[in-house]
Amino acid sequence: MAIIMQISKIISFKQKVEGYSMNYVISFIAAILLTALSYFFGSNFITNGITIRQALIIGTSVVALGAITEALGAPIWLIVVMPFPVGMLLLFQFLNQPIRTWFFAYLTTLLLYTIIHIIVSYFFHFHSLIPAWKLS
Repeated sequence: MAIIMQISKIISFKQKVEGYSMNYVISFIAAILLTALSYFFGSNFITNGITIRQALIIGTSVVALGAITEALGAPIWLIVVMPFPVGMLLLFQFLNQPIRTWFFAYLTTLLLYTIIHIIVSYFFHFHSLIPAWKLS
């Protein structure tokens, strides 16, 4: 229970984009790790999956692209949609499986990503995974 409270303290903070405060850096790293977890477990449910290193590469690419899109002042729908092709292509490249297998691995990843978002958005007020869908 103490671990959950510590995680709650780390994640439940207000995010500042201006000035890139320490909270923003922590938020950025947390978003990368949560995204990487969804890709790692999503791919492992369907196939032999990808490695943690590959999942971190996808997570970093997807979150960084979203952050760059946000920093450029893009509308929220573009911030949400822009990283999808990068994640899809990297997962396809790393899985090295037929398109049908990749497709089901990607759907599983999206399902896990959505479940993770629901949990961290509702309970920890962390909205960086799907910024347009705040649940708290």
